[in-house]
Amino acid sequence: MLATLNSRHRTVANTLAFGREMSTNLTTALPPSSIPIFTAVNSYREWRRKAYGEKKSVGFVATMGALHDGHVSLVRRSLVENDLTVVSIFVNPAQFAPHEDLTTYPRTLAHDLEVLESLKHAVEDSPNVSRSPSALFLPSVYDMYPSGITQDKAAQQGTFVEVKGYSHQMEGSRRPDFFRGVATVVTKLFNVIEPSRTYFGQKDIQQALLLRRMTRDLLLSHPTPESLFIVPTARDSKSNIALSSRNAYLTPAEYNHAAPTLYAALQAAKSSWGSGSTKSQAVTAAHGLVERKVQELLSAQSEIALKLDYIEMNDPDSFEIISDNVTAASWDMPGGAKPRRNRPVILSGAMWVGKTRLIDNIILGDASQLGILS
Repeated sequence: MLATLNSRHRTVANTLAFGREMSTNLTTALPPSSIPIFTAVNSYREWRRKAYGEKKSVGFVATMGALHDGHVSLVRRSLVENDLTVVSIFVNPAQFAPHEDLTTYPRTLAHDLEVLESLKHAVEDSPNVSRSPSALFLPSVYDMYPSGITQDKAAQQGTFVEVKGYSHQMEGSRRPDFFRGVATVVTKLFNVIEPSRTYFGQKDIQQALLLRRMTRDLLLSHPTPESLFIVPTARDSKSNIALSSRNAYLTPAEYNHAAPTLYAALQAAKSSWGSGSTKSQAVTAAHGLVERKVQELLSAQSEIALKLDYIEMNDPDSFEIISDNVTAASWDMPGGAKPRRNRPVILSGAMWVGKTRLIDNIILGDASQLGILS
């Protein structure tokens, strides 16, 4: 027992030391940028106090870097709606399980800065005035986890945030501690950034809805639940693949010939559901499309490995799986409740393409009822 405790103590101590080292590296190896970069909480808070004094609104986009057009759509929305826009880049150790890709997750800071510096929004009624990202918050592991952090949950010390009853379904059933890590780091980021508005992508729909519930439960004022906005998923214009930083792991053959299968499967389920099928029949239609694609790859003697993780339909209010015999018509008529026209359902899926796990979702029914922007 003592040996186990000592081992865990060393793990936390080593991680804390790593965090201090990263903090030093951040301040000495930053690429040049026209955007102010804050690597320390205190210096950012000084900047934020000035914005308060000037009564300027602050929009916030939280990222883990490796920016793509999906992130860009969030930042652009913030530029339109806020005086100032802050972007954070932080690869959060607490949301990675020990077997996941923390060490290999794409880190492309120089590219990310180029992307952010290229973004500008012309202010209405002021043709000579444009907005661009106002600040980048780039904390170290040590800054975000002063008590240290390890991927071994049993050895973790300090304060963590859990959204009970909403973290074990959907993606949470595959990644048991993922949403604990997300809720913890986003709470910390909200406490530091104090955004007037914040923006998340629909691709991670469970995450976005869970965080909105968290802001309500914790009585947060910056942001309020009403000022946490969900932006539709950004997709490849040709293949409809949901944009993701992890798409960088895919080979060209995997990207072109296998990755589009997930969205196609979701569309097959959507079509079946829309024609009056039950939930079970709709999901079966999606599985059938994937199975046909797998057979096609095998017949072509392709080396691409394609494996469906899940396709499911969930209640967006509870994240619970809806019953197999439910149809779109019966879903609009919940027992004992008033009818809800076009009541939304989350149709989501995950798929392995080679060694890369992709996720995606479609909202069946009225997405605006979930506060998803048009």
